[in-house]
Amino acid sequence: MAGPCTALALWLEERLQVRRLYEATAGHKVPASTNSWFYVLGSGTLLCFVIQVVTGICLAFVYVPSTDQAWTSLQYLNHQQALGWLLRAIHNWGSTFMVAIMTLHMVQTFLFGAFKFPRELTWISGCVLLLCTLGMAFTGQVLRFDQDAYWGLGIGASIMGRVPMIGAQLVQLLLAGPIIAGETLSRFFTLHVLVLPGSILAIVSLHLRLVLTKGINEYPTPGKVVRRETYEAEYEQLLHEKGVPFAPHVIGRDLVFAGALTLAILACAVVFGPAGPSGPPDPALIHTAPKPDFFFLSVYAVLALLPPYMETFLLLTAPLAGIALLMALPFISGVGEKSPRRRPVAVLTVVVAFLTLGSLAWLGTFAPWSPRMEAWSSTPIPTHYLQGRSPLERRGAALMQAKQCRNCHALDGGGGLRGPALDGVAARLTHDQLIRQVIQGGGNMPAYGKNLNPSEVTALVAFMETLR
Repeated sequence: MAGPCTALALWLEERLQVRRLYEATAGHKVPASTNSWFYVLGSGTLLCFVIQVVTGICLAFVYVPSTDQAWTSLQYLNHQQALGWLLRAIHNWGSTFMVAIMTLHMVQTFLFGAFKFPRELTWISGCVLLLCTLGMAFTGQVLRFDQDAYWGLGIGASIMGRVPMIGAQLVQLLLAGPIIAGETLSRFFTLHVLVLPGSILAIVSLHLRLVLTKGINEYPTPGKVVRRETYEAEYEQLLHEKGVPFAPHVIGRDLVFAGALTLAILACAVVFGPAGPSGPPDPALIHTAPKPDFFFLSVYAVLALLPPYMETFLLLTAPLAGIALLMALPFISGVGEKSPRRRPVAVLTVVVAFLTLGSLAWLGTFAPWSPRMEAWSSTPIPTHYLQGRSPLERRGAALMQAKQCRNCHALDGGGGLRGPALDGVAARLTHDQLIRQVIQGGGNMPAYGKNLNPSEVTALVAFMETLR
């Protein structure tokens, strides 16, 4: 039997080139110093993504992405489908661990100077992967389509609506219409199961290719600096003298960490169960207090605690500035020391960032939801908006004051800034869309369907139709 088996193996090797593939991937040489527990976070993140893909495929067989059945299908998984609750819990905790471990991987990469020459593109692709992972977490929370998901999406739409000039178009793109409806859930389902996972797969392939071509960053040694002229030659010399194959010399710690990580996810899934869904989405609950998952608690706290005049500026500038700084980091500090012992500013930056985000996340667990709808506006309706109006339209103007619409919406430059100005609302929305917006809410606007009777809705919409 040895002869035929050997012949078959040689035949397959000749066509598949398995040995060359192994030597170029798992068998490629890495610095011996990378045989450290600090270097297992990247493979741990990849394992979490694999778990998300497998459990997500299983959930997709049962989940129904429609506004009238999404919440019900999750209830079915939790209480009727055999082990459905465990499948949801593994998917939920896999997401939590993936965000946490990827964040730690980015911090380790930053502290070890692995973003420096010649690994600039490796760092940038990692930043994009982190953003895609956060996008997966956000869209996954929306797919629960419970009370928290509904209003969390409203808050997200409110942030996008503040973008100058194109805010309204971005909200339309996000929600697939002017309000949260069935098309919205279908769009987020497509993003969550197709667009974002496909993007992550493509970027992971690029990221791994860069790791293979530019090598794994060696353990940083104090006093050893990166110079563009000599680093690549020094790295090749290091691999020649002290390089070892990734498998089997270094992969051992990755396998141990993968096993421990899998057990940790399973343990959390069994002990704590899945997240939600909480109560079914009800846009009529104006005084609801939505809470996002922990990854976005810091953003929620900023929205809830900042004064209105600071919200828009910080929400639109701080994330963009932070992302731009991360992308530009390899070009700002691409050479020099790698060791965190010689880079106190880098260590201090990480400490301050963790303290800031941690404090905001803690505040987000009990901070009141913004806006505070019980506030009263003292800004009257400008008189020229009332001239020549019918009694029905004048009644609508009075309701706009009485129902505190001006707390969030400006008219003729007076009023709140949390929602879009109403001066030209009739030019943006049709009669039916105005009625639907008032009754159902959307885009961070509470629903007033249970707080206005039909005649009041008619009067309010009649007045808003004069605002062109």
